[in-house]
Amino acid sequence: MNEQRGFSLVEILVVLVILGLLVSVVAPTVLNQADDARVQKVYADFANIGTALKLYRLDNFVYPSSEQGLEALVERSTLDPEPRNFKSGGYLERLPVDPWGRHYLYLSPGENREFDLYSLGADGLAGGESQNGDLGNWDGDK
Repeated sequence: MNEQRGFSLVEILVVLVILGLLVSVVAPTVLNQADDARVQKVYADFANIGTALKLYRLDNFVYPSSEQGLEALVERSTLDPEPRNFKSGGYLERLPVDPWGRHYLYLSPGENREFDLYSLGADGLAGGESQNGDLGNWDGDK
């Protein structure tokens, strides 16, 4: 008899990341709405990073501190609180950057949630409107 196996969580996450990247690359070309696609990519990245942070917390009982930053999802941190059960290979292969080429910002504990993920938008400065506005995981599903 053939043995049947299901998909692992990591395999499903990889497929979702690939689909998200395809949508963020193809949608602007097809729909000619590059600005909206950039914003959608930010929220897709927030979801992927948020999932990795939750997996980190399940293994290590706390989120990485603000000092450890999101880098703690890629490489084991030596700063307190040191992870007790860091997953071999990390929780992300590499840190995503926002559509404007800058690293996402992370705050734990957050001012709006357990952890805050945010981007300062196209201009890289706090505040602003439209493409220059700040985008955060507390803004809800957009």
